[in-house]
Amino acid sequence: MTRDERLRVALTTSTPPEILTELSRDKDNYVRRYVAANPSIPSEALAHLSRDEDLYVRWRVAANHSTPPEILGELSRDEDDDVRWRVARNPSTPLEALAQLSRDKDPGVRWSVALNPSAPPEALSQLAKDKDDEVRRHVANNPSTPPEALAQLARDKRDDVRWRVVQNPFAPPEILVEFSRDKDSGVRWRVALNPSAPPEILGELSRDEDTDVRWYVAQNTSTPSEILGELSRDKDDAVRWSVAQNPSTPPEVLLILMCDDNKDVRESSEKNLSRRALRS
Repeated sequence: MTRDERLRVALTTSTPPEILTELSRDKDNYVRRYVAANPSIPSEALAHLSRDEDLYVRWRVAANHSTPPEILGELSRDEDDDVRWRVARNPSTPLEALAQLSRDKDPGVRWSVALNPSAPPEALSQLAKDKDDEVRRHVANNPSTPPEALAQLARDKRDDVRWRVVQNPFAPPEILVEFSRDKDSGVRWRVALNPSAPPEILGELSRDEDTDVRWYVAQNTSTPSEILGELSRDKDDAVRWSVAQNPSTPPEVLLILMCDDNKDVRESSEKNLSRRALRS
């Protein structure tokens, strides 16, 4: 095969395993890089490539979701930071390797663990105390972060970390209740957009003096029907338009909004109803 043909075959997921194994030993670095990223590559070929002298080959093995846990465990001790952070982000990485990488000297590796929804709770709790702001931001955003770690991050010194907690759909209700009364409207509208915000909080925020807060309540697909009905009469066109766009808005409310003074509201209501008719 020519080089171009080998590259194309190395990328193709339907390539027979024995061909991929053969290409994993190709003298051309680029061929080996391509085959290392192929999700259909056999485990023994990945094991061979995980020890490749070419850094970019090891990167692709570390990022490949088909790489077996034992190989990812070995790569978690690779001397290259970029290999380790790809292992840290891989959802197939074993828990013990993620726990080890959560203590890595490189902050990029630690924030990759913080991003990984498969990271063990104890590792995420430890990373919630990390000195690196980016690490804590990612922990605050991770759906697997334990409630007690989110509660700690809700008191973080940085606004952007606290905002991530507020936006996390798994944030404890008591945190959302507390932040729904924050003096900063930017915090309140983030609560308003959270799909897990309690109905009573969405009700309070639907009457907020800040238009942006009401606008986000109107966008939230978890907002109860009766609150969407109230917001359909809001004085602000953008709020009513968001109600008209919301897939959770009751049909009877959309019919009323089809007679709204604002053209965009009318058109959005009509389109919303039409989409539902097509699905039924």
